[in-house]
Amino acid sequence: MQIQVLKSKIHNAFVTEANIEYIGSITIDEALMEAVNIREEEQVHVINHRNGERLITYAIKGKRGSGEICMNGPAALKISKGDKIIIIAYAGIDDENVENFKAKIIFPNPDNFI
Repeated sequence: MQIQVLKSKIHNAFVTEANIEYIGSITIDEALMEAVNIREEEQVHVINHRNGERLITYAIKGKRGSGEICMNGPAALKISKGDKIIIIAYAGIDDENVENFKAKIIFPNPDNFI
């Protein structure tokens, strides 16, 4: 049997831009994505500290080392520039492998650098 477990977490990042005109997704500094093993186009959950909004979208690579976190499309109506967020990705894992699995979690500074 497989269960869903926390795979990746960027805890307390700050949104640097919100672009309602883009078709959707969240743009994330490639260095942050790499640090927690989030892949481009992978499904992610985004939780907003300011208002409790939680949404599901997909990740797009931003410029490495830029600190960029941009909410795109309709998500920009729920999460705004300056909001503190948590970005989470989950993975399915076989029951027998759960004990050996360790999620990757980072806590970037207020400029979104590790």
